[in-house]
Amino acid sequence: MRLTLLAVGKADGTPEQALVELYLRRLPWPTRVVEVVERRRLHAAELTRREGELLLAKVPAGAHLVALDRAGPALDSAGFAGLLGQWRERGPRDLAFVIGGAEGLHQVVAARAQTRLSLGPMTWPHLLARVLLAEQLYRAASILAGHPYHR
Repeated sequence: MRLTLLAVGKADGTPEQALVELYLRRLPWPTRVVEVVERRRLHAAELTRREGELLLAKVPAGAHLVALDRAGPALDSAGFAGLLGQWRERGPRDLAFVIGGAEGLHQVVAARAQTRLSLGPMTWPHLLARVLLAEQLYRAASILAGHPYHR
């Protein structure tokens, strides 16, 4: 299984980037982070649409797309680990997790996603959403390996 984390915005040199890298280095699966940026000044609706296009263009061919979307179900860590375990055992070779920008994900991205997940009802800055996702991926890998890290 290969993982791609697709996100709007640049994290270069930020403390959040360092945390994401820390957790992703610990994963048993090859993982990469792909960032997209729309540099033009656009109105919010147009910006969200354009970010959606940029994100979808970077999804690996044949990947199972997982949208981080507040409208999706919120799983606990064990539930997320179980879902990853199912994908690992009989799912797609590639998983792509997508994190939107300040205005969220465009509806086209959410509609294209095979799975939608929420990080909970609170609103998170998108750089922290990356950290939360990376940590939960690591926690899920630990749970699947039988480590007590999740307790």
